[in-house]
Amino acid sequence: MKKYLLFLLMPVLLASTTVDSTEIDFFLTNQEKYLLNTRVTDERFTSIPSNPSVYSPVDTYLDRNLTDKVSIIKENQVFKIQSVEINDYNQQVFLLENGHYILADPQIIFDDHILETKFIQSTAWLKKDFRLYTSPIGNQQKIAKTSLKSYQPVVISEIATTPIDVYAKINGQGWIKQTDLSLEDNRMEAVQDLLNKKYALPNIGIYIKQISSQKTAGINQDKMMYAASVTKLPVLYYIQEKIDNKKYSLTEGLQYIDKVTDFKGSYSAEGSGSLGKTADNHHYRIDELINKTAKESDNAASNLLAYYATNQFDTVFYEEITAIVGQKWDMSSRLASAQMAGLMMEAIYNQSGYVLGSLQHTNFDDQRIARDIPVPVAHKIGDAYEFRHDVGVVYTDSPFILSIFTDQSDYDTISKIADDVYELLK
Repeated sequence: MKKYLLFLLMPVLLASTTVDSTEIDFFLTNQEKYLLNTRVTDERFTSIPSNPSVYSPVDTYLDRNLTDKVSIIKENQVFKIQSVEINDYNQQVFLLENGHYILADPQIIFDDHILETKFIQSTAWLKKDFRLYTSPIGNQQKIAKTSLKSYQPVVISEIATTPIDVYAKINGQGWIKQTDLSLEDNRMEAVQDLLNKKYALPNIGIYIKQISSQKTAGINQDKMMYAASVTKLPVLYYIQEKIDNKKYSLTEGLQYIDKVTDFKGSYSAEGSGSLGKTADNHHYRIDELINKTAKESDNAASNLLAYYATNQFDTVFYEEITAIVGQKWDMSSRLASAQMAGLMMEAIYNQSGYVLGSLQHTNFDDQRIARDIPVPVAHKIGDAYEFRHDVGVVYTDSPFILSIFTDQSDYDTISKIADDVYELLK
């Protein structure tokens, strides 16, 4: 630049040596004035943008001195630059193909093109209200038609960086701004939206947890209700712990004596289940009692397990269960929340023992959570008075806990909730 300036001024400098006066009148062209007044560190255009665009609206003028305003160029509007000039105010201006002028300001005008491309193969999840485009170039893009839905996983094959944004290419679909993608599974956000819009009812408590991400969603998940037979989950968990710790074996027998149905927190032997309603002094294998409790919701079988394994719900039992669910689950009042039940089911899932397997293929798979879902479900139901509950593990590719507590509702409502959640997390 300095050499070029010296070349431009050389005739003037040489001419001054032949004049006696120290006051010399000479004239510079606008180009020469511009070169003299521009610092080499100033940010200026060194070439005409091939695909010009603007960061924000810019005025256009009829004259290069930018005094006679004529129109406005907006973001992503297509326009062409014919040449670059210097006006009488030493400003760099662009002459457009339509004969108008704009200030050549790099803070406003840029060359919209792909700066960098990376080819990848990665999965991402669409965010809410995403937009898909035909091109990553702003003034060349249109909204692309797509059947993709928010929170859906997609495969990214290419990343393109432009002066104003970073775009990702979705195989066979189009381009999307990187800010409209989540690198982590974000479907639990969709679940929470669903619950807020459709199931925010005072008589329903819902707790959902995606096991892999540990993300949760819920409505009234802390609402305490009579948990009915869902309160058998802590007993099932505890007997599995005893088995895992070699305190009991699946083939070991427990004697059905009168005291089994007569301790604080025990269920009435009447109700569902095939085990006898009165003590017969027979020994029943633990695996049989687990199956009857899990699959039939048998009260007498649950009492047998609780009487022996939990030592009639002693302090040690309560301490361990409280550590899991975050508060005391009273075995007598049987008050609990959907979240407490969900955390208990997650603990049983993590044990991955005989109990978990027994909670599959139950007598209640044709209703509530498991009714319509086409993948395995390990679940425990609870019914009493006007309360209808179900809590389970749904074995999608990314298994999740689903706990639904209802008061004065019905099985169909529980099934509908489960179906809606499954559609988002399947």
